[in-house]
Amino acid sequence: MNTSSNLIDALFIFVLACFIGFEVIRRVSPLLHTPLMSLTNALDAIAVVGAIVLVGEHKSTLSAVFGFIAVVAATSNIVGGFFITDRMLKMFKSSRPAAKPAADSVAK
Repeated sequence: MNTSSNLIDALFIFVLACFIGFEVIRRVSPLLHTPLMSLTNALDAIAVVGAIVLVGEHKSTLSAVFGFIAVVAATSNIVGGFFITDRMLKMFKSSRPAAKPAADSVAK
């Protein structure tokens, strides 16, 4: 009975966190996307550590399976976030070659 109650409580907290996270992220300006991705990567790193602890405790097979899924999901989210952030930062770099300083042209 206690395990069932704990699972229901955990699922309730998970659903509430999903709704709150969705509402918070939905209202963010597109200009803040890159800093938000960096923050999300940091939060996912915390989730990976928590999931590794959950898998390491191995209290039950179900917790180990959920922990493994959490490790895979959070790790893929971190890697994808870094790729997206890197791609967005490359958009701000100039595609033109850098101009040579005037001192170099005078010396020749």
